[in-house]
Amino acid sequence: MPLEGLNHYTIRPVDLERTKDFYVDVLGLEIGYRPPLAFPGYWLYVGDTPTVHLIGPRSEEGQAAREAGPTGLLDHIAFACTGLAEMKQRLAKRGIAHEERVIPRDRQTQLFIRDPDGVAVELNYPPAETPAA
Repeated sequence: MPLEGLNHYTIRPVDLERTKDFYVDVLGLEIGYRPPLAFPGYWLYVGDTPTVHLIGPRSEEGQAAREAGPTGLLDHIAFACTGLAEMKQRLAKRGIAHEERVIPRDRQTQLFIRDPDGVAVELNYPPAETPAA
């Protein structure tokens, strides 16, 4: 069975609220159901799928400095998207720098941004939304 899409990824942000606000306000994810776990956090949804999990410090850990752990450091995450023009306006309005690339041959547009903790986020838009060259 091939992979069919992103299920979720987990981030242990430096500032839980600031990172939650980024994913909700900038990318448009929605805060949704999260089991009653013993530590703070959010499950952020794309539609009905809890795609991004944010977890705060566990009481026994305190607020440790961000370092590579057993699972390494997250390089980037990618989303399939629509609404290229709207997102570019949203980023400009919030003063968020981005890099834009158009994939040769298929003309898919990619926007690359960084969340408040420096995690790279890749936004992929279909060729039909790529402006004519």
